[in-house]
Amino acid sequence: MRIYEELVARGLIAQVTNEEEIRTMINAGKATFYIGFDCTADSLTAGHFMALTLMKRLQMAGNRPIALIGGGTTMIGDPSGRTDMRKMLSKEDIDHNAACFKRQMESFIEFGEGKALMLNNADWLLDLNYVKLLQEVGACFSVNNMLRAECYKQRMEKGLSFLEFNYMIMQSYDFYHLFQTHGCNMQFGGDDQWSNMLGGTELIRRKLGKDAHAMTITLLTDSQGRKMGKTAGNAVWLDPQKTSPFDFYQYWRNVDDADVLRCIRMLTFLPLSEIEEMEHWEGSKLNEAKEILAFELTKMVHGDTEAQKAQEGARALFSNGGNTENMPTTSLNGFSEKEISILDLLVKTALTASKGEGRRLVQQGGITLNDEKISDIGRIVTEKDFQDGQLILKKGKKVFHKVTID
Repeated sequence: MRIYEELVARGLIAQVTNEEEIRTMINAGKATFYIGFDCTADSLTAGHFMALTLMKRLQMAGNRPIALIGGGTTMIGDPSGRTDMRKMLSKEDIDHNAACFKRQMESFIEFGEGKALMLNNADWLLDLNYVKLLQEVGACFSVNNMLRAECYKQRMEKGLSFLEFNYMIMQSYDFYHLFQTHGCNMQFGGDDQWSNMLGGTELIRRKLGKDAHAMTITLLTDSQGRKMGKTAGNAVWLDPQKTSPFDFYQYWRNVDDADVLRCIRMLTFLPLSEIEEMEHWEGSKLNEAKEILAFELTKMVHGDTEAQKAQEGARALFSNGGNTENMPTTSLNGFSEKEISILDLLVKTALTASKGEGRRLVQQGGITLNDEKISDIGRIVTEKDFQDGQLILKKGKKVFHKVTID
């Protein structure tokens, strides 16, 4: 099966322009394509897997990826999928986040001379003269058409800032610039980016003529993309300091039954013939499929050794022995005050992002300390709660965390 047909069979393609030309180009390994990553945090998330694995697949088939770091567009903020304006970051924060992205992408994509490129749109967007930009590309955009774009329509009731309104123009200019300077003839992105991406294709056509072959492909529905990479309201990060390999494994091990085969098909590199054999798996065999998914993705991000440890730790934890050796751990060194509130402990272990979230979980019966379900938001944890220097916190049914003291 050729690469474009494989992408379709894996359920990765949502919408395309110029499908026959795209198929021919990708299958021949002649595409130079880009995917943009706005650096709003200091780590990529599991939600970026779709883009990262796609870039890897296409590079393996001879095509050339451009990983575009959004150092410039991050200063504006993409309104797509948002009910409010994104928090504005300083240039220093954006540069730091961009450097973190680069390190993580290198685990998926091979960079170097004649291979993948990593570019930052701050290099051209920040030097643009506003009046000259309006003169050059402003006439190519219809305000009426822009307001009909889904990414803008959903914001009109609450208010759309003029800053965000410019995002489509900036993203379109990226494709225009890359087309001219790097021969980039194709762009990929999430399905929620369709309007923004078509803006780039149209800008190239209008500025460079109908013979300028610029193509657009969108992947995955927006709702599925946002679903991947989040659990209980928190992001699942690729940085092991933010999401441990064990928790990363557990996230994928605990996907819904209805999602497991779709995730295996979209995100892993297992042969489609092998995946098709799993289509009729049920019960314990479906749990085996979840283990396969979790192991393959953890290995991809954290390496084989960490994936093995995470799998062994998860299996041991749910066996009669309850082995906690590889469980994520927080150490209360010294434990000088000899006590800590349950809400503070949940935040300290990163099981919750805030005391407010912890309060809601306790009130809903979602927190267990050792074998005790916590119902009192004022519960104080003392040395008596530690057995042989450790205690086990559980959030819900499947998220475990070990706390130790010296």
